[in-house]
Amino acid sequence: MTDDQLLRYSRHILLDEIGIEGQDKLLKAHVLIVGAGGLGSPVALYLGSAGVGHLTTADHDRVDATNLQRQVAHTLGRVGEFKAESARQAIAAINPDVVVTPVTQRAEGALLDRLVGEADLVLDCTDNFATRHAINRACVKQRKPLVSGAAIRFDGQVAVFDARDARSPCYACVFPESELMEEALCATMGVFAPLVGIIGSTQAAEALKLLCGVGEPLTGRLLMLEGKRMEWSEMKLSRNTACAVCGGVHN
Repeated sequence: MTDDQLLRYSRHILLDEIGIEGQDKLLKAHVLIVGAGGLGSPVALYLGSAGVGHLTTADHDRVDATNLQRQVAHTLGRVGEFKAESARQAIAAINPDVVVTPVTQRAEGALLDRLVGEADLVLDCTDNFATRHAINRACVKQRKPLVSGAAIRFDGQVAVFDARDARSPCYACVFPESELMEEALCATMGVFAPLVGIIGSTQAAEALKLLCGVGEPLTGRLLMLEGKRMEWSEMKLSRNTACAVCGGVHN
């Protein structure tokens, strides 16, 4: 670690739970962020500022004026640019030492499998069930920890699904693909601007904890926020041994 890095990350290094060893783990880590919008913005900015050495941001969408109410990685001057590229510029302005690989194609199929395989940890910052299930399948297949977040209107949730842990459920254990879920999109339902910041920041915190081996992650727990009352609640999650995705992995 250089003198400049020791200074930049000094507030992490001062934490006994992280220290130089934990910060070094962050500097050597490669994290995949799928979705560079409302949730992906705070995730990317916090992981970049915290010194995660390599970030891959995957998003095929472009910055729109309606995004600027909540997607804090983007600016008016970057309207029309790919969100993944805009996020790269935002991270570079804070911490140019971080390597950021923007992926401007839809993360699916062989591409998604490759991106998950290259990363140490994956964050799902998307807004549709089909993509969430595809990310989950890839993470289970390649035994990569997944930090999942969702936010709509005034409600948000965060959970960690870790295929390395035999006790951990996967996303499909909790939200089976066989059960048709009503898709609630912020384009039609709306979303309270700070909500995505709160949920995305919580995702970033869980990712940093996992990478450093600090504290107790949200594995096997669903943390839910009701934003109008600013009230958190927690639900314990159990692994479904008959799950179509992870049922045979640890059996």
